Amino acid sequence: MPKFVLPSRSIIATVLLVASGVLASACSDKPTAGQAPFADLVATYVPLIEKEMGLPFKTAPAVAQRSRDEVGAFVRKQLESERGREQVAGQEAAYKLLGMIPDTLQLGALLQRLLEEQIVGYYDPATKVLYVVDGAPEALLNQTVAHELVHALQDQYVKIDSIQARTDDGDRQVAAQAVLEGQAVFMQLRLDPNASPMLKMPGGWDRIRESIRDGSVGMPVFASAPRAVREGLLFPYLGGADFVRRFINVRPEKELLADLPVSTKQILNDSAYFAGGVDGRDLPVTVTLPAPKIGTLSYTNTFGAFETRLALLQHLKNDELARRAATGVDGDRYAIVRTPQGDALVWVSVWDSAVDAADFLDAMGDAARRRYELPKPDLAPGSTTRRFDVAGTPKRKARTVTMRLEQVSGKPVVMYMDLPAGLPAPIDLARVTLDTPASGR
Repeated sequence: MPKFVLPSRSIIATVLLVASGVLASACSDKPTAGQAPFADLVATYVPLIEKEMGLPFKTAPAVAQRSRDEVGAFVRKQLESERGREQVAGQEAAYKLLGMIPDTLQLGALLQRLLEEQIVGYYDPATKVLYVVDGAPEALLNQTVAHELVHALQDQYVKIDSIQARTDDGDRQVAAQAVLEGQAVFMQLRLDPNASPMLKMPGGWDRIRESIRDGSVGMPVFASAPRAVREGLLFPYLGGADFVRRFINVRPEKELLADLPVSTKQILNDSAYFAGGVDGRDLPVTVTLPAPKIGTLSYTNTFGAFETRLALLQHLKNDELARRAATGVDGDRYAIVRTPQGDALVWVSVWDSAVDAADFLDAMGDAARRRYELPKPDLAPGSTTRRFDVAGTPKRKARTVTMRLEQVSGKPVVMYMDLPAGLPAPIDLARVTLDTPASGR
């Protein structure tokens, strides 16, 4: 495994899909050496982390050890909770309809194996304890404790329980998770005597980031997972660390937890978060879909800029094109509708400009064509609609994919539907409503 491998999978937000735990603050004395497992290591790192973050621990971080079996049981509990099952099932259905994971994949089982594969330690906000797995490799122990101590400190300042409770806004959850994990990653690197000098070199962060990404060769379950799953698990660590690095170049780090980004667009694009200050910040439009006219609403959530990029990248195989086509998204919502004929996907996205919406229409239309291995359509110049009739196969029933670009409440909107062939639109798109935020947070 490479030198800068990520040492843990924090349970502040177990995976991209499952947010668990309620964060709170407390007050007590600072830790002293020799009182608990790894107390000497904790006592060494605590003042260093406090100095770097500009925030003191309000209570001594507790440390305990757990066996591999206990860790496995903990992970299963998160994934098998009512919230966990609902989110995993909804994400699985959406990703399958977009062709981002195989139809035969059981996402929950894969996540269980992924999370157990390389967990060395984790911080549990429910018990306020930093757990280190028995038999953790000595080479990773320091990185693990440093990483999880950052989560223990965040727990005493960040109040994200309201964000985590909003399970229907995945984009905001991922943005918050990216700050928490990204700050922990960037801190562990700053405290690592091997990594810290590299961070100060031109291009050093890029080399470290690639080294972390290349660590998948030592993680067989991770390496064999679908690309969308791998990128979803990596984003909070690498995308988040990159955001934190940019943040502390312009603002004191102690301000970070009090001013969390609210979308992955803000994580990915400096202009969406930093330009214009708080009052000029690019806030996502809230999209509300009406109840389905036919079938039953199975799941609804948001993709945001990051997952929109993943959906494009899956089939376009062009990172720059996917990045460019997803950049202008200004809010979205999708719904999985269960019908007797099969599941239907309805996805409504709002865009910064008509040009951004047209770029996405072209890119997503091409992605849908490639996803179903169809020939290029003969489109009139300036066409604002797309339709693909997908013939059935022994493994898949016939389907129809439609896209159209319209104006809703003065905003350019792209409406994407992937339905069982012959099924009427399950959601009345004329009743979609948009709520544009005023300004600020």
